[in-house]
Amino acid sequence: MINYNVDSEGIATLEWDLPGRSQNVLNEQTMAAFAAAAQKALADPAVKGLLVASAKADFIAGGDLEMLLKATDAQAMSDNLKLWHKLFRTLETTGKPVAAALNGTTLGGGLEVALACHYRVAADNPKARFGFPEVTLGLLPGAGGTQRAPRLMGIQPALMLLTEGKRIKAADAQKQGLIHAVVPAGQERDAARAWLLDATAKGGKTLQPWDQKGFRIPGGGVMTPAGMQTFMAGNAMLREKTQGNYPAPKHILSCVFEGLQTDIDTGLAIETRYFVNLVTGPVAKNMIRSLFFFMQDANKLAHRPKDVPVQKFTKIGMLGAGMMGAGIAHAAASAGLEVVLLDSTKENAEKGKAYSAKLLEKRVAKSQLPQDGAAAVLARIKPTADYADLAGCELVVEAVFEDRALKADVTKKTEAVIAADAIFASNTSTLPITGLAEASSRPANFIGLHFFSPADKMPLVEIIVGQKTSPATLARSMDFVRAIGKTPIVVNDARGFYTSRVFGTYLSEGMALLQEGVAPALIDNAGRIAGMPVGPLALADEVSIELVHKIASQTKKDLGDKYVPRAADQVAALMVDKLGRLGKKGGHGFYEYPADARKHLWPGLAEHFPVKAEQPGLEAVVERLMLIQSLETVRCMDEGVLTSPADADVGAILGWGYPPFRGGPIGQIQTMGVANFVAACDRLAEQCGERFRPTENLRKKAAEGAQFFPV
Repeated sequence: MINYNVDSEGIATLEWDLPGRSQNVLNEQTMAAFAAAAQKALADPAVKGLLVASAKADFIAGGDLEMLLKATDAQAMSDNLKLWHKLFRTLETTGKPVAAALNGTTLGGGLEVALACHYRVAADNPKARFGFPEVTLGLLPGAGGTQRAPRLMGIQPALMLLTEGKRIKAADAQKQGLIHAVVPAGQERDAARAWLLDATAKGGKTLQPWDQKGFRIPGGGVMTPAGMQTFMAGNAMLREKTQGNYPAPKHILSCVFEGLQTDIDTGLAIETRYFVNLVTGPVAKNMIRSLFFFMQDANKLAHRPKDVPVQKFTKIGMLGAGMMGAGIAHAAASAGLEVVLLDSTKENAEKGKAYSAKLLEKRVAKSQLPQDGAAAVLARIKPTADYADLAGCELVVEAVFEDRALKADVTKKTEAVIAADAIFASNTSTLPITGLAEASSRPANFIGLHFFSPADKMPLVEIIVGQKTSPATLARSMDFVRAIGKTPIVVNDARGFYTSRVFGTYLSEGMALLQEGVAPALIDNAGRIAGMPVGPLALADEVSIELVHKIASQTKKDLGDKYVPRAADQVAALMVDKLGRLGKKGGHGFYEYPADARKHLWPGLAEHFPVKAEQPGLEAVVERLMLIQSLETVRCMDEGVLTSPADADVGAILGWGYPPFRGGPIGQIQTMGVANFVAACDRLAEQCGERFRPTENLRKKAAEGAQFFPV
């Protein structure tokens, strides 16, 4: 794990090289090996200095997340961290100089290893990034990062790095004081070695800044006016941003505030206490599981049919140049694909291309993309109204209006010119794929690719497998989604599929609460406090109350007597048909949208939905809004729409902004415990109706004491 070598001039190289892994990570095994090598070097009189390096393309990626996900024993974790702190402090205080040669990306625990070295030199590697991403997974740096970084950088810059999880380039890391030098790639070991030899030649004891007499924190300490202002503003901003749902940023503030008023060793003990609290808690478990492992599996196409060769795409077609079609076209062209952007008229298609032009202009203005790069992307988009231009497209995405007849017409026109093995994909958000495929002469090649608006920015694509969709079509479609940088989840065909169906329960429950006489402000505030991006009423305005009404009407027409009416149906019908309030796009919905002021709830709601004198508590409203989403997700699993609880959580987080701290709809059940979730749903079913009644499969799982995930 640690390659050990001492050269003729007494420099011991401790080279990290974790076998069987593409990256080095910190865990019990690697740290034990590093400790043994370090102690050997420190005890050897022939060793004058220590050089810490990596045999991998990067330095160290951070802590082993598998280890952290499984961590449940607070005392054991605390004891391990104390050993790590003892090792790092020994390196800092024994007297022998220690340098780190950072050849590539250095993150989290890897950067903490480097900060325990007296000198840090990084390669000028354009791909390399430095930072503390722990906060993005519900954690904080646990190997000294909250104490060493602010003592090097100053409080405010360190807090920005620690609480935001940003990854910065080597040059920026040097400017901010994290790195001493940046040298041409390949020269970082020589530069570090030269510093070590110089330090030994001087003969003095090498110490870190905080171990030197008279040390002061750059920019002032905690109790200075600047320091107090930083903490006061930071606390308020974090509260507004997180609603108190994410403990990691708050704990980071506490670590820095408390630790920097003490010596480094006491500060490290404070950090350990806060870290252990997070790593053994539910939020970090949920975020590590969903945002790392499940997301990683999705991006690695874990559910892709294995026996299908990987498809390399060069040219695709896009039917419909509206906002959705223009966004998909932009994403594909940005990924290097030729795009035929087709609409009913050439003029409309040109407007769709103009959407890309505006986005590219902004990137050029921000120096994110050179002018010739923008021109190359734009040149790959061909606007047209001629179906003949679709010839040679390996895949065509349809994003026309939600009208079966129109979709059938464009399907037939497209299939008349594309190759027999080309894929035809519909971007429909609600209409069953199997039904749409009836218009196709090759239903095995027909699939759903449900993008989210704005398609150029939103990372998720919901892939819908119809009854006749072939495994090869599924595999090749997954290849396309990854080729354009999106994350896929795979679901089976059903009305509303997964995302639209479950997302709809959030809107519907908000409208049900409104009809029951709950104050609209309470409803929407509860949604945001629960962790959703916006409240359900505001979100209904965003997606269009008219669209909600149309979908409900179409579903009722399609299902007939099998349709189960919802409170939301009545609310949406009243708003659209009688009051003409269609949502934000129409200028009026549950909210008013004045041109010269911020949006606000429509005062007229009180007339049509009188507010009851006795209001439910905030937690009761939160419970209804969030549990209904989890229960509907379980129904999707029971019905075979979802085949993976991991896909459920990834789809919810990326698709409609389900709060990551809950882990996703299934993660929320995992956190509560299945039995507790069933009991809560039964209680709500008695209070609010059968829509909250748990499924039999869920009851069985509760009775067996089973969970959805091992950890």
